[in-house]
Amino acid sequence: MNITFTEQAIKKINERFPEKKDELLKLKYDTDGCGCVVSGITALWVVNEADEGDVTIETNFRPVLVEKNKQVFLDENMTVDYVESVNAFMLKCPSQILNPRMALIKQIS
Repeated sequence: MNITFTEQAIKKINERFPEKKDELLKLKYDTDGCGCVVSGITALWVVNEADEGDVTIETNFRPVLVEKNKQVFLDENMTVDYVESVNAFMLKCPSQILNPRMALIKQIS
């Protein structure tokens, strides 16, 4: 799996969450409240540790955690972009937009 961050996405993430030793970036395929596992939605989470079953994907920015069992719902080559006009991140792959308004959420307790 390859994840590339655009310059705009890197700038916006660094503004909101400058890199810290105890914080990790996770691409979460969230199914809570969706009714079905195939109806999930992606989000970027800032977490303080990997969950059991997470794998680390090296990127052009920071390493990103991804749930191994949810990789089937993601594409092999993805890009995280930031769209200023809607003030949101976008997750896309060569064939489609996976999430046009992806949130960046701090999940640290």
